[in-house]
Amino acid sequence: MCVNFTPPTHRQLLSHFGIDAAGLEWKPDTWQDYLAPIITPAGLLLASYGFIPKSHLPPGVRLTTMNARAETVGEKPTYKVAWRKAQLCLVPMQAFFEPCYETGKAVRTRISRADGEPFAVAGMWREWQEPDGVVSHAFTQITINADDHPLMRRMHKPGDEKRSLVVLPRERFGDWLACREPELARAMLAPFPAELMTASDAPLPRRA
Repeated sequence: MCVNFTPPTHRQLLSHFGIDAAGLEWKPDTWQDYLAPIITPAGLLLASYGFIPKSHLPPGVRLTTMNARAETVGEKPTYKVAWRKAQLCLVPMQAFFEPCYETGKAVRTRISRADGEPFAVAGMWREWQEPDGVVSHAFTQITINADDHPLMRRMHKPGDEKRSLVVLPRERFGDWLACREPELARAMLAPFPAELMTASDAPLPRRA
């Protein structure tokens, strides 16, 4: 499962998504609980990576909610309300990272579009009421089975189910954001063509 990605730059958001994010700031690499830009039907939001931020978990509870499985997103208590309300978003990025075990050990691998252009993956968002009365936002990415995907099946440990983020074709961005029917949204959760993707070894960056 993807737990780290590179968000777009301000210039990329403007040139490829038509969104001016002047005045907003985010880190060059996104990890759990980091703020990153997402695109909702109402526009751009800065949201926390992970549907339940650590600050909203009960003491002593550890839960990873950066990825929601397409097969169970409508049944899991964490996600089902947002899914049934079709609180869908685009998560724009330059690349995401997965471990490849083809050498016998985990090699951090950068996965991006072969043409180098930024892209967007299917996600969901929600609101959180903070103790000070401020409303914050959080998001998760939706994943699908990738056992048969020529590129994504190379990732993760041998024997583990292969999973992939849903990279949406540019022409489906509007359809995804406008969708209000969960089953219609599910029909858009399809593999992205492997020939349009590329993978390369990537050193682990220093986390800010």
